[in-house]
Amino acid sequence: MSRIGRKPIELPKGVTLTLGENNEVTVKGPKGTLTQSFHPDLELVQTDGQLEVRRSSDDRLHRSLHGLTRTLLSNMVQGVTAGYTKTLEINGVGYRVTRDGSDIVMALGFSHPVRVSPPGGITFAVEGTNRLHVQGIDKQLVGEEAAKIRRIREPEPYKGKGIAYSGERIRRKAGKTGKTGKGKK
Repeated sequence: MSRIGRKPIELPKGVTLTLGENNEVTVKGPKGTLTQSFHPDLELVQTDGQLEVRRSSDDRLHRSLHGLTRTLLSNMVQGVTAGYTKTLEINGVGYRVTRDGSDIVMALGFSHPVRVSPPGGITFAVEGTNRLHVQGIDKQLVGEEAAKIRRIREPEPYKGKGIAYSGERIRRKAGKTGKTGKGKK
């Protein structure tokens, strides 16, 4: 049996979880509301401040969905209580990010500034001129938006210029070596 799937999910105070038709779960908390549908073969049981995920059989599909469902539910609970943040760092001479209302405007070495508008449920926070925080309650949406922003100018391996996740290790390459003049006559 899945060790992750067996672990019950603690529901903190201020979080209400509603089980609907066809395993549709709605989680409400101080930061917002998230709704998601899960596989109908899995049983969701709510008892005194805890939520458990149970599977109907040891079939391969049910085993694979057991841990996944529990993790997705746990992410929903954490999202509506604390939220999620991905931090991006912008490295390079003249590279910077500024905020313009809810949008961000980035100078990344292109001939034009790049403007990015946040989708629903996402907010941007700018720290200094080279740090950007992507914040929201949906873990998947936060990661997806951070990846889209990083894709605008991925870090290159020679000087490390570009947009990278905070703490990301960029594999560096040695540049070309110059000609020494040896062998010329």
